Amino acid sequence: MTRELVYGRRPVREVVRAGKRQVLELLATERALAAEPWLREIPGLRLQVGPERRLNDVAGTMDHQGVVAFCEPYRYADAHELAGGERPLLACLDQVTDPHNLGAVCRSAEGAGASGVVVTERNAARVTPAVCKASAGAVEHVPVAVVVNLARFLEEVKGPQVWVWAAAGDAETPVWSADFATGTVLVFGAEGRGLRPGVRRVCDDAFAVPLAGSVESLNVSVAAGVALFEAARQRRSA
Repeated sequence: MTRELVYGRRPVREVVRAGKRQVLELLATERALAAEPWLREIPGLRLQVGPERRLNDVAGTMDHQGVVAFCEPYRYADAHELAGGERPLLACLDQVTDPHNLGAVCRSAEGAGASGVVVTERNAARVTPAVCKASAGAVEHVPVAVVVNLARFLEEVKGPQVWVWAAAGDAETPVWSADFATGTVLVFGAEGRGLRPGVRRVCDDAFAVPLAGSVESLNVSVAAGVALFEAARQRRSA
């Protein structure tokens, strides 16, 4: 059976809580078991107790917090289904390659109640053990979808009920003045490059996060968090 690695106390806990994919094997240290009694309470689970160095070898990192699991493969969502829901809120990432940025965006998207996160098939981070860890397990709750051509996807889903917004530092509309209360797709580019011209062109409008300091731009995951929670605020007030 194909299986995938998940490490970290919170990520493994969220795999169990979400119940979307089965934990096939679990390795933990005595210290982690003492701090996380739920590790012994997963029914039908093969639990192995081992030293820290063994988990380091299995996980390929020391960032596992004493918990390493092998799970069923991550199940990606259908991007068009996510966009076709009632008043969708999507975060689309245009060739964002840093797994920590993807994980952080997924965490913000889950916390803001977004419909899902969409990534590109090529030149982009996918859901990996590092992304699971960076998201604190949020990838188990917020759907993540993959599209071959982001510009084409945006062209297909936008319309009167779904407005596509590009995040762009040169946009005249500040994030708090953009209308995110209806069906909304927020599109973010990779750091340094921003959105590709073809992706920017198909967006309906653009917004910026105004900065008061000397730094010229925000990390993509921070910008996504600001916009997603602004959308959540507007939707609560609508």
